[in-house]
Amino acid sequence: MTQVAVVTFDGFNELDSFIAAAIINRCRKDGLAAYITTPTPTVTSMNGVEVTGQRPLDFVPEADVVLIGSGIKTRDVVADDTLLAALPLDPARQIIGSQCSGALVLARLGLLTDLPACTDATSRPWVEAAGVEVLDAPFHARGNIATAGGCMASTYLGAWTIARTLGAAAARSAIDYVAPVGEKQSTVDHVFSVLRTGDRVSVT
Repeated sequence: MTQVAVVTFDGFNELDSFIAAAIINRCRKDGLAAYITTPTPTVTSMNGVEVTGQRPLDFVPEADVVLIGSGIKTRDVVADDTLLAALPLDPARQIIGSQCSGALVLARLGLLTDLPACTDATSRPWVEAAGVEVLDAPFHARGNIATAGGCMASTYLGAWTIARTLGAAAARSAIDYVAPVGEKQSTVDHVFSVLRTGDRVSVT
């Protein structure tokens, strides 16, 4: 089973964590599973939704894919050296992605030194202050690192994860399943046009 850690901190944005996790988990039968991964047994979202984590942070080193979610407390996260030390990400063997302010975490971990990033409008000045070029785009990837900007861009991050691990056909099937009725083909086509623009090597 290929395992995905969707790292979800206190103050998280529900759309960012849950959309990517739900799309990826359409592929459980094919051997790909996502787990909400939290620093404490429970975390509370920016809108007051309390969630019990499925995996603790010590699951991160063994995960094949790590997606860093966003939320209203990300600046507190990157100021916490103990918390960052619990995220020993390794792009040589792991596929790594961030959603919105999650790019700030990747920047703090030194993973965006030579890469531009996508993030949301609120987080953009913080990511730029960390010395990272921010693109006016919803998704960008190079090698094993991807960033997505805007809550609904979590669809792209989920689809990219599936495409990288199981192939494009599996990703197309997952997006087709969750797409609105009557808009399935157009949604799949759009998602893959974004992925091809954002990652010219890995997604076909």
